[in-house]
Amino acid sequence: MSARLAIPVNDLCRGLNDDDELAAAVGRVTRSGWYLLGEETAAFESELADYLGVSHAVAVANGSDALELAFSALGGGPGQEIVTVANAGGYGMLAARRRGMRVRFADVEDRDLLASPRTIEKALTPRTSMVLVTHLYGKMAPITSICDLCHSKGIAVVEDCAQAAGAHIDGRYAGSVGDAGAFSFYPTKNLGAIGDGGAVVTSDEEIAARVRRLRQYGWGEKYRVEEDGGRNSRLDELQAAVLRVRLPRLDERNQRRRAIARSYASALSLSPVGIAQEGGTDYVAHLAVIRASQRAPFAQGLDARGVSTAIHYPIADHRQTIIGAPMVSLPVTEAACGEVLTLPCFPELEDEEIEAVCAALQEVAEAL
Repeated sequence: MSARLAIPVNDLCRGLNDDDELAAAVGRVTRSGWYLLGEETAAFESELADYLGVSHAVAVANGSDALELAFSALGGGPGQEIVTVANAGGYGMLAARRRGMRVRFADVEDRDLLASPRTIEKALTPRTSMVLVTHLYGKMAPITSICDLCHSKGIAVVEDCAQAAGAHIDGRYAGSVGDAGAFSFYPTKNLGAIGDGGAVVTSDEEIAARVRRLRQYGWGEKYRVEEDGGRNSRLDELQAAVLRVRLPRLDERNQRRRAIARSYASALSLSPVGIAQEGGTDYVAHLAVIRASQRAPFAQGLDARGVSTAIHYPIADHRQTIIGAPMVSLPVTEAACGEVLTLPCFPELEDEEIEAVCAALQEVAEAL
């Protein structure tokens, strides 16, 4: 491990090289002559819905569109209020703002950096019509109890599942509990394409029908606009074919991710530096994130030992310049944004690389 930054946070090439099944799927699409909204997309939608235990999956162009179209299908629009967290990279906030919604921010729990019924309830107002729950870093928030709280008040719930594909609690998968779930298939995700992609999932037939219309110009049938606010947001057949190959591999790959994260947690068990999240089937280790009060020197120490890191995410949403002066105090969120540090975590990491990261973690923690 002498080369600087020899162990990457992620390496997408390792998941592509010498994959005959993937190559065959790509070839099948290129030979078909049909590249949008064809048999591959329809099959993927059906397979994803079956996997998640929902009635409908509607494939769209990317995860941001999935969020925005879910909001729209649930009636979210100009002036309506949505509550979400501020420590998840701004994606939900931006999608809501594109719909003209007013965004209120809830803080997160210190134990896992996720929203809870307690933090959500503190942020609700009589104007709140929707809540976006982010399953951050691959860990499911307590979605059932959040839905119970919100539905008792007539508030719709959307799950942001971009980082939690395959996570489940008591047999209920991320995306299957709220009124709708939004997925991203960006290449780095646990279920990743080789380009952009996303999906909205739901067991509500009307929500699904609205998303299907909205993803293609608002058409009910070709050239007949029946839904205002439509756009061009279609998953292409190539990405659908890739995702069909990768979906059956998801559980095994998630298990590998969990094992990597557990190794890091064990390496840090005697250190004040801790891993942000752990869990069972409710955790798929999309990112292995630690919390270090001395983040900069900790990252520098890892860098010197050939371990690359990243920060997810350094700026809280309510402190982004487009918001203006922060109108709310979110002490846990703000503290976490100064502490979180992402370690290498992807299924193709070799055992010796994991051991090297663990050794580096222990050495740096002891030195600081």
